[in-house]
Amino acid sequence: MASGVTVSTESKTSFDEVKKSKKYRYIIYYIKDEKIIEVEAKGERDVTYEDFLVTFEQYKNECRYCVYDFPVRVAVEGSEKKPDMTVNRLVLMSWCPDKAAVKQKMMYSSSFDALKKAFVGVYKCLQACDSEEVSEEVVNESLKKGGK
Repeated sequence: MASGVTVSTESKTSFDEVKKSKKYRYIIYYIKDEKIIEVEAKGERDVTYEDFLVTFEQYKNECRYCVYDFPVRVAVEGSEKKPDMTVNRLVLMSWCPDKAAVKQKMMYSSSFDALKKAFVGVYKCLQACDSEEVSEEVVNESLKKGGK
């Protein structure tokens, strides 16, 4: 079910600033006036995932979307002697905590596809409803399993 919510130009531009120019580590988005997905917060490039989770804690009762450029260690193929390398993977998260209003959860759930279509180049999409599902360990394991 499509909600009719659209993605703002600023949201698309900020996504490109994470993806292409590596200007930010993360962007948090919200649905404004039940019509458009807008930027709410940006995290500087030197922010850690732990710092992000501290900021994200303020949304424990409200739905949000987030793009995070997550560094993950991967094995170098073709050689056992080469050490693992770190690559950044774009993660798109839909956050709908249990304590959020039902109407808000429905709107965010039904608008997630619009965001996925607008943000080309996302490596992994995640949906979470509690802090354990956005923990660094869970996200890291999810990224090791592969994209989408």
